[in-house]
Amino acid sequence: MSEPRRITSADVARRAGVSRATVSYVLNATPGQSISPATRDRVLAAAAGLGYAPSAAARTLRTGRSEVVLCLLPDWPIGNEVGNLLGNLSTALAREGFTFVAHPGSRQDRPIADIWKTITPAAVLSFTDFSDDETEAMRAAGVALVVALLGRAGRHGRELELPQQLIGRRQAEHLTGAGHARLGYAYPDDPRLQIFAEPRLAGVRSAAPRRPVVRTVALDAAQAAAAVRRWRADGVTGICAYNDEVALAVLAGARRLGPVPGDLAVIGVDDIPAARLAVPSLTTVTTDQRTLAAHLATTVVAAVSGRTAPVLPTADLVRVVVRESA
Repeated sequence: MSEPRRITSADVARRAGVSRATVSYVLNATPGQSISPATRDRVLAAAAGLGYAPSAAARTLRTGRSEVVLCLLPDWPIGNEVGNLLGNLSTALAREGFTFVAHPGSRQDRPIADIWKTITPAAVLSFTDFSDDETEAMRAAGVALVVALLGRAGRHGRELELPQQLIGRRQAEHLTGAGHARLGYAYPDDPRLQIFAEPRLAGVRSAAPRRPVVRTVALDAAQAAAAVRRWRADGVTGICAYNDEVALAVLAGARRLGPVPGDLAVIGVDDIPAARLAVPSLTTVTTDQRTLAAHLATTVVAAVSGRTAPVLPTADLVRVVVRESA
């Protein structure tokens, strides 16, 4: 069985009764062409009727630029916040005329160069760092690079520092403002989350009156109860959890030892739906993902255009959602 033939601009031209040049002018909205509304409508109707889709490769050759932004994600679990960020990024970049493609996984799965060379994107938005050779190869190919690292110094000139430390500071400030002088930090047991957990912990340390007591907490009530018991023995009365899931584990462990919240306040991160349904309902820190995504999209567009990247507006980006647990 033969594969179906791809519909071309020549097919559209035949159906509309015009030249291929006219089809190109109409479909690409080429300025300065005297094409009548009736002819334009006929071309658009023919293209729609045939299901014509312009070739991305041909468009790249014609314009000298792809319309794809490739997002390279490390080996992260795609949870609520990362999923929201990717969805908002796709929407924000679509408004700028770009198609957003996300590629999760590690460098061991496939070399980075194989991925971007296959797509030839206008820009690469990456949450992992690159070697100088990789960076130079992209630059030579005309691919703009935006590296959104967590708490790293700008080496490429277009890097962003995502507000992970600010999240930790907001947690600690809320608990200390409520009178908790001795804080603990519930660290996740998934090593893939270290890139987020370390800057959040640094933020907690920067705002806590004393160095917080750090314990790794698995998503298991019995293990969490053991951690809570040790925190209480250390005089800890407030727990900053890595995220809401870890915070819910802390609450489950604390319930095994007595009333909750009782003498232990808990604050999470992300404001997942379960945070509102927990008993007690979970106080948490949330990030305005739409604003963050809009900023990243604007930074990508600036990189493609060779303009200076904007400054991330952090004043109202991270806020505390107060509920019963703290």
